[in-house]
Amino acid sequence: MANDTYDLIVIGAGPGGYVAAIRAAQLGMAVAVVEKRETLGGVCLNEGCIPSKALLDSSELFALARDRFAGHGIAVDPPRLDLLRMMARKDEVVKKLTDGVAFLFRKNRIARVLGTARLAGVRDGLHHVAVEAGDGGLEDRDRGPGTGDREREILRGKRVLLATGSEAVPIPFMPFDGETVVSAREALSFARVPEHLLVVGAGYIGLELGSVWRRLGSQVTVVEMLPRMLPNTDGQVADTLMRSLKRQGIAFRMETKVTGFAKREGKAAVTVESGEATEEIGCDRVLVAAGRRPVTAGLGLEEMGVRLEEGRIAVDDDYQTSAQGVYAIGDLIHGPMLAHKAMAEGEVFAERLAGQASVVDYAFIPGIVYTWPEAAGVGRTEEQLKADGVEYTVGKFPFMANGRARCMDETEGFVKILAAPDSGRVLGIHLVGPRASDLIAEAVTVMTYGGSAADIAMTFHAHPTLSEAMKEAALDVEKRAIHA
Repeated sequence: MANDTYDLIVIGAGPGGYVAAIRAAQLGMAVAVVEKRETLGGVCLNEGCIPSKALLDSSELFALARDRFAGHGIAVDPPRLDLLRMMARKDEVVKKLTDGVAFLFRKNRIARVLGTARLAGVRDGLHHVAVEAGDGGLEDRDRGPGTGDREREILRGKRVLLATGSEAVPIPFMPFDGETVVSAREALSFARVPEHLLVVGAGYIGLELGSVWRRLGSQVTVVEMLPRMLPNTDGQVADTLMRSLKRQGIAFRMETKVTGFAKREGKAAVTVESGEATEEIGCDRVLVAAGRRPVTAGLGLEEMGVRLEEGRIAVDDDYQTSAQGVYAIGDLIHGPMLAHKAMAEGEVFAERLAGQASVVDYAFIPGIVYTWPEAAGVGRTEEQLKADGVEYTVGKFPFMANGRARCMDETEGFVKILAAPDSGRVLGIHLVGPRASDLIAEAVTVMTYGGSAADIAMTFHAHPTLSEAMKEAALDVEKRAIHA
């Protein structure tokens, strides 16, 4: 296998990398994937999207049983938290999905290399990729996992795709130690519920994991430098979500900067500044969720002449870098660091490599916050439209007036549709409320096909469903909502 030549070598088996590999194999290419961890799926499946949603769902059920079952006429003893079992279930969900990706690799005859890859130049017209191998060595596409223990391998390929993803950014004076100061990876596997969890950063990751541990009993304080959380989210959505999270007991310290840190007897003392005031906050865990950066170190980019722009790899429409035959997708290139963006890029990359005219429509990438209630949006926000001087009309409908939301006792939030006043073409759709993560799919579809608010309004939405709120908001664009 070490002497094989591949049509494509993919470095990184996260959402972008594994999707690109599978699609390329479906299109008839011989593909090898190098991944440094033993399981496939990257950060998303192993320590990000999937385990966090498993804990969000488990903690939501726990909070429902504790706080709201009685209102539904369900009399139960106060629930007791079995954190060990909850964590085990999370791990089971992760394993089933990572095993599923491994099955798809075998099905599509994709070779796997366990190890760390580095671009090693071009010789005889082929890209050479040096792999410092892990314990498993190379997997044979025909015979299943190999048992080789090679220290170093050279793979040869016509093209190389970089899909190594991103990593959490530490605070220089407060480095991650895996115990007191942690990233999302460790915050998904605490052995006990923290008494007080301090979250640095009011973005998606901080709010979601803060929500998990608040529901399970932690005191949670979120510290954010900016005046508003989720700055790229519609303002009304962000404000409504913050009010809800405050009612759930999460404390927010906005326009506040972390300036110091000390560790005393296994606990943290974090110094923060807000305006002229300085104070020290004591806690037993600090989750730093203040941003992520592309993983590019050790890839050999400089030696290959791969150009960077503001820390991201510059690519053309085919995702090719400044080095011929070297491509990049996902968190390595410009755009939001989202798994569904990386997956779309992986698919389109492979199809364009095969001569197809596929494209990623970046204007319609949805953003979702999986708190309780959830928040989601696609397209332009009111703030962006105002800043650009674009005229628009607004249609809005509250979940308080939605029959299914009433039945579920999930009445917080609303759907808001922004549309062009002349044509009714949808410019943006933003919502906060129950199952916003699912409801946003209709919005993405309508906007992708250039649809109008009238298109949504005239489409059947079954009764009673949460999706009726989308129809009513569309009707409200022309001020003809029935149930508002």
